[in-house]
Parts: sequence; C-alpha cells; structure tokens
Amino acid sequence: MTQLARTETRGTPTPLVARRRPNWAWLGVLPFFLFVTAFLFWPAASIVVQSFLDQNRNFTLANIQALGAPFIRTSYIYTVQLSAVTALGGGLLGFLLAYAVTVGGLPRPLRAALLTFSGVASNFAGIPLAFAFIATLGVQGVVTQWLRSMGISIYPTFSLYSFWGLAIVYIYFQIPLMVLIMAPALDGLKREWREAAENLGATGWQYWRMVALPILLPSILGTMVLLFGNAFGAHATANALTGGGSQANVVTILIAAQISSDALANPGLGNALALGMIVIMALTIGLYTWLQRMSERWLR
Repeated sequence: MTQLARTETRGTPTPLVARRRPNWAWLGVLPFFLFVTAFLFWPAASIVVQSFLDQNRNFTLANIQALGAPFIRTSYIYTVQLSAVTALGGGLLGFLLAYAVTVGGLPRPLRAALLTFSGVASNFAGIPLAFAFIATLGVQGVVTQWLRSMGISIYPTFSLYSFWGLAIVYIYFQIPLMVLIMAPALDGLKREWREAAENLGATGWQYWRMVALPILLPSILGTMVLLFGNAFGAHATANALTGGGSQANVVTILIAAQISSDALANPGLGNALALGMIVIMALTIGLYTWLQRMSERWLR
C-alpha cells in the first residue's frame, strides 16, 4: 500500500509555478525621484554643509551664531509677520470665495471661470505681478491717479513698497490658492449631514457652527499653514517690487544680498539664513501634513 501511494505520487504531474515577471512600474517614478534628488535633496544637503564653512572652506560656527544678530532677527520677524498676515487675510477671503463657488450655488459657467482664473492667478507672481501693481497702485498708478482726481491722496500715508503694500500684493496670489484647495473640501461636505441637522431642528447658522466648520477647521487651518509657507518662501515678487532694497526686509532678499552682492558677499551666512528657512518650512510642512490627516477622517 505504501509502495503504491509512492508510485501514484511520483506519477502525478507537478504543477508549474508561474514565474513572477519583473515589475518595471518603478521606472515611471524614477525620473521624479531623480528630479527631486537633483533639485531638492542635493541643494538642501549642500546648504547644510556650507552653513558651517567660512570663506576659506574651513569649519566654523560663526555663520550659525550670526543668525542672532539684530538685523537678521528683525528680518525673520518681518518675514514671519508678513507671511502670517497674508495667510490669514488670503485664507479668510479665499474661503469666502470658495464658499460662493461651491456651496453658494453660483451658475456652473461662472464657477468654472472662477476656478480657471484661480488656477492662473495663483501662479501669477514675480516681475509681472510687481509691474501690474506698480501700474495700478504705484505713485503714478491708474487707481492712484483716479483717487487723486477725486481729492483722495493715498501717498505718502500708504506706500506700495511698505509692509502693507507687500501684504496686498501677496494676498493677490494667496486668495486663489486658498480657493483651489478649499473648493474640493467644501464639495466633500455630505448632503446627509445637513439634512440630519435640519431634521433635528438646526438652523443654517447652527449647522455651520456645530457641524460644517468643525469638520472643515483642520482643512482651513492646514491651508492657511500652506499659505504661510507659500509667502515665507516668496522672493521674486518682493525683489521685483522693491528692487532688492532695504524697503523690504524679507529673508529671501537678505539671502540674495549675501550670495550675489559684491559688498555684502558672505556665502556662508547666506546658506545659514537659508538653513533657518528650511527649518521653518519643514515645521510648516509637518503641521500641514498633520492637519490634512485630521481632515481626511471626515472628507473621504
């Protein structure tokens, strides 16, 4: 009996195991990782290394210690305040516009036009944006001259090259970015939540105060954090608007002065300033990621 079982076992054909074909899907993301490594990780690593080198390529802590200098500390405070003000202002105005586009019941063609404009305006920055505001709100701008003809002179009380002038320019591209991010979040509010609140006797204000806003709050705060990082890293607009002068005490302009200026050239200090920005941006991205995870629990 045992011999027969062995014979039958030997005679049974063994099924062929299908060979696993090599997965070449990772080749599709290889260019992305090469791009990120070449233009993000490698420059970041270079900034970290060069922050601890002097002009003779020797190790030093003088660049990091120089970050405590009064003019550098003032520049960081100025940039943080500018970023916070524009993130708050652009976030509130952008949320109201996103509400009008989605929940407000605008006609579909108008909604499509506003979303398309937001996609274009959120990337409209640098020299074109600075020139547009100079031509509009500059000393000889169209709006400035129109107000002057009505007996209203905004200069010298207001200046486009001051803190609030820069804030107005920054808010221009902060609002559409808020719209683009918050519109899908507002669309993600389920109709059943409002119907359930109305069935329980809640008014529209009570629904928004007790249901919708608590759900959207992580998305709103996360997007404002993203707006803060967007303004904190901006350089071309402020530089083109002020010509890189002392009127805009922005960190990015100070970095450019340390790297490209003939009189103030100190690449080590410039890299140390950039390292400080990297730390702040990393904290910003971490906070944004945490808030987005909180919002995804409801808006799936």
